[in-house]
Amino acid sequence: MLLIPAIDLKDGQCVRLKQGVMDDATVFSDDPVKVAAHWRDQGARRLHLVDLNGAFAGKPKNLAVIRDILTEVGNDMPVQLGGGIRDLDTIEKYLDMGLQYVIIGTAAVKTPGFLHDACDAFPNQVIVGLDAKDGKVATDGWAKVTHHDVIDLARRFQDYGVVSVIYTDIGRDGMMSGVNIDATVKLAQALSIPVIASGGLTNLDDVRALCGVESEGIEGAITGRAIYEGSINFREAQDLADTLGS
Repeated sequence: MLLIPAIDLKDGQCVRLKQGVMDDATVFSDDPVKVAAHWRDQGARRLHLVDLNGAFAGKPKNLAVIRDILTEVGNDMPVQLGGGIRDLDTIEKYLDMGLQYVIIGTAAVKTPGFLHDACDAFPNQVIVGLDAKDGKVATDGWAKVTHHDVIDLARRFQDYGVVSVIYTDIGRDGMMSGVNIDATVKLAQALSIPVIASGGLTNLDDVRALCGVESEGIEGAITGRAIYEGSINFREAQDLADTLGS
């Protein structure tokens, strides 16, 4: 199972939010490129980027630093990015820069036709990000909880051709409260494409728990606050995941 370090970008810095609140950001580094290189050197096999400013603005806002990160590590491992991706031109621009996967979240829910077009235009390079609370999908930086059931929506997007689903339990993200294993497994069992868990990964027990259900279709887990605050040693955690998965 892949453990995927997250670099959340706000105003060119590497930050972490609590439950998606922009005003509740902890700055971990003012050099995200150095952070990306660090995770590569620690054995990461994929990197997760979020343009937080872009997510709220609806268009890319951290292009320069994203380009620099891709220049630094893009040849060493796949990089996936979400936040502010609302049109095909933006996707093409990112892929031309060396990005491997684009993550479409709010736009997938609000304008599913765009997601469908993106999957057609860029096969095997589109991931959908579904953020949910109590089984219902949230949008707009988690500000709005919709009536959409997360499993129903994921099945529809699977038919469009997305390569995987990133599932975030927004009640747990950034709160160091553990992964919602039951909800993640329930979603994975309903799909034929892989699910990447996000939100709440806290310690090696969470890694063990996820590895225990990997066979249900869970490809990996995104980790942020835990690896920055030290409750998880990334290399140790990935080694553990590799051992349990072998």
